[in-house]
Amino acid sequence: MTRRLLLLFLLLFNLQTLAVSLSSDGLSLLSLKSAVDNTSAFSDWNEDDDTPCNWTGVSCMNVSGSPDPRVVGLSLAGRNLRGYIPSELGTLVYLRRINLHYNSFYGQIPAQLFNATSLHSIFLYGNNLSGPLPPSICSIPRLQNLDLSSNHLSGVLPPELRNCKQLQRLILASNQFSGSLPDGIWPAMVNLAQLDLSANEFDGEIPEDIGELKSLSGTLNLSFNHFSGKIPNSLGKLPLAVSFDLRGNNLSGEIPQTGTFVNQGPTAFLNNPLLCGFPLRKKCENSDQNAPPGSGQRHTPSSDNLKKGLKPSLIVLISLADAAGVALIGLIAVYVYWKRNDSDGCSCTGKKKLGGGNGRHGWCLCICANDAAASEGGDSDREVGGSGRGEGELVAIDKGFTFELDELLRSSAYVLGKSGLGIVYKVVLANGAPVAVRRLGEGGEQRYKEFATEVQAIARVKHPNIVRLRAYYWAPDEKLLVSDYISNGSLASALRGLSFP
Repeated sequence: MTRRLLLLFLLLFNLQTLAVSLSSDGLSLLSLKSAVDNTSAFSDWNEDDDTPCNWTGVSCMNVSGSPDPRVVGLSLAGRNLRGYIPSELGTLVYLRRINLHYNSFYGQIPAQLFNATSLHSIFLYGNNLSGPLPPSICSIPRLQNLDLSSNHLSGVLPPELRNCKQLQRLILASNQFSGSLPDGIWPAMVNLAQLDLSANEFDGEIPEDIGELKSLSGTLNLSFNHFSGKIPNSLGKLPLAVSFDLRGNNLSGEIPQTGTFVNQGPTAFLNNPLLCGFPLRKKCENSDQNAPPGSGQRHTPSSDNLKKGLKPSLIVLISLADAAGVALIGLIAVYVYWKRNDSDGCSCTGKKKLGGGNGRHGWCLCICANDAAASEGGDSDREVGGSGRGEGELVAIDKGFTFELDELLRSSAYVLGKSGLGIVYKVVLANGAPVAVRRLGEGGEQRYKEFATEVQAIARVKHPNIVRLRAYYWAPDEKLLVSDYISNGSLASALRGLSFP
């Protein structure tokens, strides 16, 4: 009997030893295995192991003050995991990065998760998470990247976001957040470089203090919400490299024309029926006509009052003066036209507009055909630096880039942005291929050979991360560069690709 009791005691002792052999980090991770339905992704998560550092998706690191390696990373993206996120993950005090995107996790984000105060990156996008954003999210002092997009999160943004002073990326797109954006949180987020609140249910006016995000880069995306009111002028104080995406809202009034606004294309403001002004084609009505009395606006007498106060003899005199002025302008135009043809032998066949016939933003080009160049039988496909002068011709650098100048002028053109180097247009050719056309302005003192030499130097630079130059146009009053059009993203994403999952 005594021997049996001794054997039973030894068996219980050995079982207890096995149960506590796994580290505390490993026990916390096992809670995630228990919280999901599909455990095939955890086939090597063995509770009998001493450490979880060899488990799939787990990263460890030696930490000062701890005798054993500690869990610093958890990455199980796209594993078809369905379950909830256990609060026990918050006990991983050295966890720096959690990546569970593109799974089927549901339920709320546990507030206890943010007890893992070493977290700097949380990627939970592409799940079925719901509920509000926990106010304790910014209790993490080192949080830099938060991507919760493409879930079913709801509620208002907590004002506690002002405590996320180290946050660099805040991506909450494609959720069900609602209400107005809180004031006072944006100036405190001094390191925020990316803000994407698109495809939610936000309403109210865009806060003025969003313009205080001095570290912002890329795109400020507030599209497809219910924002109303005027676009705040403070957005013009954002860095010049920032692009706006304000599509699909209820914004109204005139688009500001200061600071960063001058670099925006029309796409940034589409689907706001009450917006007007450049770069949209919708002009704003004259505010003077509707100004209330005493508002300081200048009022002019109506045309009826003017007619009543003018004598018939004065009206005849004004009409004769107008006719004489028109005749004088016509004579000057004829003289300039004759002088131009006589001086350089270039007969202008008329001005044409890029994007002509489509009512889009464009510019007029005076296409000239020099008799000597025509007699030489200029080839639009010759390489840069050829024998032709290139005046009034579209010169292709790439032999496979075949289209005529008339086709370029007839194509649909959209303003992408303006800078000190000119205006950049997106031009969609007849075959559906888009190109980027940079208008450098007037030819000025730079002659064709100088311009061709510079273009030749640019064309020699070939690198996968440099936009390829396809053709150019030079005339005494116009210079164009035609290059590939890169869509969907900023220059940084085109150069480096996505640096985060």
